[in-house]
Amino acid sequence: MDDTNDSIAQAPRADEGWLLLIAQLPPKPDYLRVKLRRRVQRIGAVPLRGAVYVLPNQPDAAEDFQWLRSELLADGADAIICAATPLAGITEEELRKRFRDARGDEYVALAEEARTVATSASRDDVGRALPRLRRRLDEIGRVDFFGAMERFDAEGAINELTELGSSAAERAATDGRVERGRTWVTREGVFVDRIASAWLIRRVIDPDATFKFVTARGYEPRLGEVRFDMYQAEYTHEGDRCTFETLLGRFALDEPALHALAEIVHDIDCKDAKFARPEASGVESILRGLVSAHPADEDRIVHGSAIFDALYAQLGGVTR
Repeated sequence: MDDTNDSIAQAPRADEGWLLLIAQLPPKPDYLRVKLRRRVQRIGAVPLRGAVYVLPNQPDAAEDFQWLRSELLADGADAIICAATPLAGITEEELRKRFRDARGDEYVALAEEARTVATSASRDDVGRALPRLRRRLDEIGRVDFFGAMERFDAEGAINELTELGSSAAERAATDGRVERGRTWVTREGVFVDRIASAWLIRRVIDPDATFKFVTARGYEPRLGEVRFDMYQAEYTHEGDRCTFETLLGRFALDEPALHALAEIVHDIDCKDAKFARPEASGVESILRGLVSAHPADEDRIVHGSAIFDALYAQLGGVTR
């Protein structure tokens, strides 16, 4: 008899017990397994046996698994979803412990990262790291179904970092502030990161900004110009962050909708699926169509800004 079937049987009621997703992946391509691990981590599921994943049968869990199954189908895989309750081979408490252990490991890693930033990074780096660390704490908390005790240590480490970085965040907002109506210079042929960054600049940072488009290298900036997403720019990629993410950090912009946008822009621009945002492929397709329809960079920014206005509102941003 199959071990999984021996461990968990079909539940008589859908409003109690557990939900199982039994994934069926093709042998190739190998990256599907990596994508699946990232997807289940995002929704907080834990592995049971092999490609069998479990969630507590709580509100939204079934929807999370349904979305995950849809993504698998789009990638040429498949999955079965069922409600279950343990009969033999594993107990309810052992299942809950798996969730606490999984979230506990994530909290521990987060606390270690916060302490590393506190001891080895500059104060400006602290100010840029805090929004990301707080956001990660919230993400883990949303899928911490059974209250892992390690959360308290992670919260403490981030609170200590907040005290250390409070003046840094204020200074980042002050030092990074620019006069209104500046000329912002970037590479010609704008696409995802530059369109999104231009939208952010005009919406939040410098509402009266004008844009100038130049060749990628060899441009000598004029007095008072501010460069972004180009060689030796004041605001460009830093580490694994795209320019949009850099702007958020440098100007201490901590609004959740902006950070959700940053994850989408990152996944498209950096092509590493770091955040595995489901919106990324659709937004990329729309922007590619925009680029094909509008060869002029200023037109791309105007029409692209309308797209980012709508996406920002859909993500819960404050509309004007």
